[in-house]
Order: sequence, then C-alpha cells, then structure tokens
Amino acid sequence: MENARTTSRPATWLMLSIILVALNLRPSMAAIGPLLSAIRGDIALSFSVASLLTMLPVMAMGLAMFFGIGISQRLGEQRTVLLSLLIIALATLSRLFVDSAAELIVSAVLAGIGIALIQALMPALIKSHFPNNVALCMGLYVTSIMGGAALAASFAPQVMVQTGSWRLGLAIWAALALLALVFWWLQRWQLPNAMTGVAKKESFFANSRAWLLAIFFGLGTASYTCVLAWLAPYYVEKGWSEQSAGLLLGFLTAMEVISGLIVPAIANRSRDRRVVLMALLGLIITGFCGLTLSPQHLSLLWPCLLGLGIGGLFPMSLIVSLDHLDNPQRAGHLTAFVQGIGYLIAGLSPLLAGMARDQLGSFEWAWWALTAVMVAMLLMVLRFDPRQYARHIQ
Repeated sequence: MENARTTSRPATWLMLSIILVALNLRPSMAAIGPLLSAIRGDIALSFSVASLLTMLPVMAMGLAMFFGIGISQRLGEQRTVLLSLLIIALATLSRLFVDSAAELIVSAVLAGIGIALIQALMPALIKSHFPNNVALCMGLYVTSIMGGAALAASFAPQVMVQTGSWRLGLAIWAALALLALVFWWLQRWQLPNAMTGVAKKESFFANSRAWLLAIFFGLGTASYTCVLAWLAPYYVEKGWSEQSAGLLLGFLTAMEVISGLIVPAIANRSRDRRVVLMALLGLIITGFCGLTLSPQHLSLLWPCLLGLGIGGLFPMSLIVSLDHLDNPQRAGHLTAFVQGIGYLIAGLSPLLAGMARDQLGSFEWAWWALTAVMVAMLLMVLRFDPRQYARHIQ
C-alpha cells in the first residue's frame, strides 16, 4: 500500500477523515456552558463544581497524552482512533441518563480520555503523511476541532428548547462520534503507522525549550478553556437567554474556525512565526479588555477578536513545536509532551475562574487575569527564533 503522502486521492480521503474525527474533540465540553443554567436548575452545582466539567476532561487530556503515543504504537493509529471515538460516543450518550453531578463529571472525564488519545497521535500523523503542508494541514485539523465546538455551542440550546431536555442537548453529539467512527472504519486502505520504527518514547522532561513550548501552549489554551466554560454563563448573568448566549459562544468559535484556516496558511510563508504570534496575542488582549469593560456594547466585537486570536494561537502553538524537529516521530513525541503539560496547565483556568466567581461574585476577575497572562506570553514569543531551534533541541 502506497504511503498517503505520495498519492493525492488517499491523502485527500485521509485529510477528510481527520477533519471528521477532529469535529468530535470538543462538543462534549462546548455543550456544557450554554446549558449550565438549566443543568444547575436540575442538579445542585456550584460554579466551582461546574468548572470540573471542563477542568477534568482537559486534565485527563493532559495525562493521557503521556501514554497516548504508546497505545497507538501497540494498537496502530487506525484502531486507536476507532477505540477513542467509541469512548467519546459512549461517554456522550451516557448523559441521557445522568442524575447527579458525579455522573456528569465521570462522563466528562471519559470523553476527555478518548479525546486525548486522538490528540496525542494526530500531529505526528499529519507531519508524517503531509510533510510539505504541515502548517496548512494542522490548521485544518485544529480548525475542525473548533468547528465541533461551534456546532455544539450553537445547537445544544436549540435541541434543549425543541425537546425540553438538557440531557438530550448534551447526548445528541454521540451521533457525530458514531458517524466519524463508521467513516474511519470504512476506509479501504490500511493506514500506514507514523509511529512505526520508534524503539522507545523520547523524554523531554529535562529539556528547557520543551518546557517553554509546553507552558506557552498551556497558557494559550487556558484562555480557550476558560472562554469555552464561562463565556455563555457570563452573558446569561448579564440577562441574555441561554440560546442567545450559546449563539454568541458559537459565533466566537466560528471566528476561531476562520482564524484557524487563514492564520496557518499565512504563517506558512515564513518559518519565523513570531510576528503572527504577537498579532494573535494582541487580538486576545483587546478582546478580554472589551469583554470586561464593555460587555453589553459592541457585544459581537469582543468575541470576534477573542475568536480570531484564540483560533490562530492554538494551531500556531503546535506548529511552532513541530518546527523544532524535522523527524516526524520525534516531533510527535515533542508535541505529545507539549500538549500533556499544556493541558494540565490549561485545565486549571476554568476551576480558578469558577472559584473566583463563587468568592467574588463576578467573572471579570478571570478576564483580567487572562489579560495579564497574554501580556506575559508576548515576552515568551521573543524566544521563538527559528535560527536557534537546533541549538535548543538536538
């Protein structure tokens, strides 16, 4: 069987398969925020406990990154993806029957594990099978992740209104996972394993550049996870309906999709990504300032800026990590480390924001804290000089 990168038709089908799989990596989390007031009306949840519905899946994603590549080496990429989609589908479907916060949290954690197994192997798969278009294909992959979030945020409240059940609004996304599972299973070629030939997993725990990349990815993703968890509840508290707040979150994630498509294509023109990264951070800073100071005025502008900034920053953080190593297997191990540590960092942001809301009565403190984090990240960007990559990671 010819490698997917040498024949255009298999490569196209592989990329379409990756896009469909990626659509399933956020609905289990993105559907929560717009439905939170309805969930809290039925199940006793403080904002701190509700934050666990986003925090724990992200933490599970981080932890699972460290053994996800090992599992894909044992099972092969195709079977790993099938297993992961099955886990996501079952975890999401189980929400039809939840009656307590604990059951809801367990479903979120299981979905997070399935998500992590896919996210651990996808960067190496993309770099191996699309070596000449890594930035573009990573952009399509990450954009599809955000597209799944946009679908769930926008339509979960509509499902709830039409059916009268928030449980169905959460569980309906299992159908998307089953669709991806069937599509992936029906592929007629045997997917070559990008991880074959790797004797053992390389450790980056002692490498300072790997830690810098992981912290950068984690802090950037913290803004994404916090907005995903709390933007809709923030506007519901401002008097908006669940449907309107969900559509606003859907609009933000739609802007992420646009940015995720455009920004990597622009950045692909140069190996030096620093100007692009600084522009994206500037958009996020402006968005958070507007969200805090004037949430009801220009209410579409601030989510637009946040979406454009976050949507570009997420794939660019991974692309910069991939840039450091030419070998697909080593680059895959590096991005697994970056995502593993990064998601553990990012998972804390919904919890801290929820605690701040419980203690201080407002989400504004969380938006200000994230603004300060983005300013600090501007300084970190200065260190991403591609001429120095070989010196930092051998």
